[in-house]
Amino acid sequence: MTNVDAHQHLWTPSLVTALRARREPPFLDGWTLFLDGEPPFEIPPADHDIARRAELAAADGLDRVLVSLSAPIGVEWLPETEARPLLDAYHDGVAALPEPFGAWAAACVRDIDADATAKDLDRGFAGLQLPANSLADAAGYARCAPLLDLLEERDLPLFVHPGPAVGGSADPAWWPAMVPYVQQMHAAWYAFRAFGRPRHPRLRVCFALLAGLAPLHGERMAARGGQQQEDDPGVFVETSSYGPTAVHAIVRALGVNAVVQGSDRPYAEPPRYPGHGLGGAAAYAFRIANPRRLLTGEG
Repeated sequence: MTNVDAHQHLWTPSLVTALRARREPPFLDGWTLFLDGEPPFEIPPADHDIARRAELAAADGLDRVLVSLSAPIGVEWLPETEARPLLDAYHDGVAALPEPFGAWAAACVRDIDADATAKDLDRGFAGLQLPANSLADAAGYARCAPLLDLLEERDLPLFVHPGPAVGGSADPAWWPAMVPYVQQMHAAWYAFRAFGRPRHPRLRVCFALLAGLAPLHGERMAARGGQQQEDDPGVFVETSSYGPTAVHAIVRALGVNAVVQGSDRPYAEPPRYPGHGLGGAAAYAFRIANPRRLLTGEG
């Protein structure tokens, strides 16, 4: 059995060095992160200590932890000439991580280069993460189609994660996570139904943070002339930052087979009870059976 956490972040020394070499956002000054439109953010170095994170994974009973590039910092939206050094630093760093870590690849979405992404995937990554705001409408799916075609050809999954969320100086610290991130995931969920699935019928996809709870709006969609969401065995949502109230509601909407454990560590902690109060069968589905189907297509 393989217990999986499908969503964590771990900044390796190579990525930290590449961010410190920049003088325009996104960049690091020591451990202070500077982004466009957001106040400087102090990053606790211990959060990205590889040995410590491996110990935490072992304490959580995890056999595999998938880390991804922190899409809100905006690397994927930089011009290719700026994005590529950061993407290379990210891929080099996570490819060298010890067990139990694996990783999602990342790609520039401003200047699409499927050949470069193919070479990155050749290194054995679990699949590809793309920012949700790159897949929020028909134009986004048209632009990113070469990347999604590549995933279908290789039978690898897509992970949709919130992208940059520019805030205002008066916003509280929790605002990006509660408003723009959720809005992005909500849009990405319905854009996939409208534009992604018809174009990519074999693509497996996982939406971060329970897709911003978008699946709970199926009744409203039906009331407004749409169709109730149908079962789609290739669509998953992961649980980061949510607890039993939201997870139980999503299970009622999508079924237990659509939910994958993701914690978003170090920004949130894994659940104390992996089944979110739904029992051992749900914990097995969330941590073992469903991640296996997401990552391999095998049930």
